[in-house]
Amino acid sequence: MPISVNEVLESYWDDIAPLRNPVMLVALRGLFDIGGVATSALDWMLKERDALVIADIDPDPFFDFTQERPEQFIDEDGEKQIRWPENEFMIIRYPEGARDMIVLNGIEPHVSWNTFTQCVVSVAQGLGCNLVVSLGAAAEQVPHTRVPLVVGSTTNEDLAMRLGLSRPQYQGPTGVAGVMLDALDRAGIPSVSLRVGVPHYLMHAQHPKSAAALLQHLQHVLGIPTDHTNLVDEMSRWQELHDAAVEGDPEASAYVKMLERRHDQLIEKTLASGDDLAAELEEFLRGQSDDE
Repeated sequence: MPISVNEVLESYWDDIAPLRNPVMLVALRGLFDIGGVATSALDWMLKERDALVIADIDPDPFFDFTQERPEQFIDEDGEKQIRWPENEFMIIRYPEGARDMIVLNGIEPHVSWNTFTQCVVSVAQGLGCNLVVSLGAAAEQVPHTRVPLVVGSTTNEDLAMRLGLSRPQYQGPTGVAGVMLDALDRAGIPSVSLRVGVPHYLMHAQHPKSAAALLQHLQHVLGIPTDHTNLVDEMSRWQELHDAAVEGDPEASAYVKMLERRHDQLIEKTLASGDDLAAELEEFLRGQSDDE
């Protein structure tokens, strides 16, 4: 018998103060988060912020624990504990920003995708989110020496026109992210999928430059401080490691130079500024609030 949202979703937001123009961010470690770039980006964004957990999804029905194993650890009191895979929704308030954020920085479930995605829909509806932004990372032909582009898509015609986003054209096997965006669309909640590229020839390394690109894009468009400058040291350290991985190989060096030329040409064709995108999104969200 299928499990219901009420059986697995526990919420704690009844007594919280009203949220300002809330938008939900979702990143799930798994197939569409190469190198853990999207989830690490949200980790950095949360690092210096007071985040309040306002809901969580029971992991038991969604995971094969031989694949996503729980962790045993000793807590501060010396007691042995078990840490289970977590999918928690957190609120981050931004007095210095344009809105508050609901963040799900979790793990892609193995089974019961429909129930899992309905939990996301339920939280978005319960907290009055006018937009859900999913973050991901994919292995692409991008050079490690450049800041990667962030590309987006949406099924919302108005958002696609305002922000210059593409409409999804993919047909074939999908993941939890695809099922979630479809569920949000059917529930009438606008959503945007943002994806950043990871150099395919270094896809098993870490890529703080790609994480910083995601955060910078979010800061421009959503009007929230993401503190992505905290990644500068990590970017420098991994740049040196990436350089070392290709230096001394003439074929690899030539390939990277070719990718650089193509990347630079693509950048020249990018016309919309962050301020333009932010203004268009604000107007769209005001329209959503007025409709409600």
